[in-house]
Amino acid sequence: MRTTLTYRFLPRFTAGIEYNPLADDVGPIANWLAVTETENRPAVMLGTSSDRIGTPHGRAFYATASKDLEDSTGLPIAPYAGVSYGTFDDEAVGIGGLVIRWQERWFSTHMWDGHNLHHLLETTLDHGQTVGLIVVHLDGEYDVGVSYTLGF
Repeated sequence: MRTTLTYRFLPRFTAGIEYNPLADDVGPIANWLAVTETENRPAVMLGTSSDRIGTPHGRAFYATASKDLEDSTGLPIAPYAGVSYGTFDDEAVGIGGLVIRWQERWFSTHMWDGHNLHHLLETTLDHGQTVGLIVVHLDGEYDVGVSYTLGF
């Protein structure tokens, strides 16, 4: 379980706090869009958060590059790839994923955290709300959960 509170300090920088009550772990989170995406260049994101799903503590520091490929392929997809250093395992791992926009308000994100695969299906509602269903493959087992986001 993760609960986050973030604030957009600048158009390309958000930061906040993340709380995992089951592990009694609190830590900072931040995302900086260091390089914006253009027609010919991917976006580059730098950030920090709790370590990967399934770890009781630790921080992750990551860099990813992402590119929306709909204009060039006709498919509503945006892959990303990068590297994450996690303090729980004290190692850097390759990470990646794919966002698929199924319809205007429905999208899925498929994430590889360097150890496990996770799938998130979300829909946007009115008034800045998003709800989702997450399926996490963790150490040979599958867990299902829900997500809720409120932006204001």
